[in-house]
Amino acid sequence: MEMFRLLSEHDHEQLVFCYEPAANYRGIIAIHDTTLGPALGGTRVWSYRSEAEAVVDALRLSRGMTYKAAVAGLTLGGGKSVILAPQGEVDRESLFRAHGRFVESLGGRYITAEDVGTSPIDMDYVHMETNHVVGLQGKSGDPSPVTAYGVYAGMKACAKVAFGDDSLANRTVAVQGAGHVGYYLCKHLAEEGARLLVTDIDKGKVQRVVAECEAKAVAPEAIYAANADIFAPCALGAVVNDDTLTQFKCKVIAGGANNVLAEERHGDALEKMGILYAPDYVINAGGLINVNAELVGWPAERAKAKAGDIYDTLLRVFEIARREKVPTYRAADRLGEKRIEAVRRLKKTWI
Repeated sequence: MEMFRLLSEHDHEQLVFCYEPAANYRGIIAIHDTTLGPALGGTRVWSYRSEAEAVVDALRLSRGMTYKAAVAGLTLGGGKSVILAPQGEVDRESLFRAHGRFVESLGGRYITAEDVGTSPIDMDYVHMETNHVVGLQGKSGDPSPVTAYGVYAGMKACAKVAFGDDSLANRTVAVQGAGHVGYYLCKHLAEEGARLLVTDIDKGKVQRVVAECEAKAVAPEAIYAANADIFAPCALGAVVNDDTLTQFKCKVIAGGANNVLAEERHGDALEKMGILYAPDYVINAGGLINVNAELVGWPAERAKAKAGDIYDTLLRVFEIARREKVPTYRAADRLGEKRIEAVRRLKKTWI
């Protein structure tokens, strides 16, 4: 595998391979860009099919964090950690303390947090070895409510552009995923009077939303073709793909999931179909905003207000897309790149 070619291709600053056999720990830390500030991104534990797949995942996710922070107006860069899931019984304290030592070795260039396969308890183990970690118990806490509020605000911006009015009352929203973010999003939508269709592979989660939000349950495979104004992916990534494109009847795709487009060409296809797409790293930035609040000492109210700014940020993205005649996912990249370049070009002075 040509590592330096991959770094160049993804425009990364640093890729760190970490190994501690005593803890059965194999980790990769990717730092994409630190122009705006230290790289922040969660630690993901996953059973990868190969080491090469783990490297590519770390590179792809860390790049996304750079753009997410830039567009959200935060003084953070983008990074990500992946830990190759150990086989057999796992001593999580040893595993995450080993990870914490490697995070500490980077001297603050990278700050970690929880992600898929990790929890606040795991971050407490990391914290035993480094202060460069957020999402600890008793601090910023579960980011899901703030993420969901940002998605809700962004969905209203989408409605304004697609329907001429940002009200979601009487709009039909098909929500894929009734976990933490999906649940809180449904609560906001129900409060405004939206009609909800909801699905999840966990029937218990669906029934909770049905009972509390007067939603209608839909089979997982039927959610893409649902008669809805808005499709809200809040579970898996890559849900806009060759198979689903032909099924969509919605006018808007806006949700809390990451990496919604299987490939960039699927964003181009949505543009041609006249479906307004809210770029995932723009609309779901509330989680990053929540952990940033822990870093800078914001109260919870300020974090929620900052997530509400996603409404205006998406309107800027849609205006760039309209003006420059590009799909919305490209417009979002351009907004992020413009801010990064502006800061990069600032004149340095001797201090």
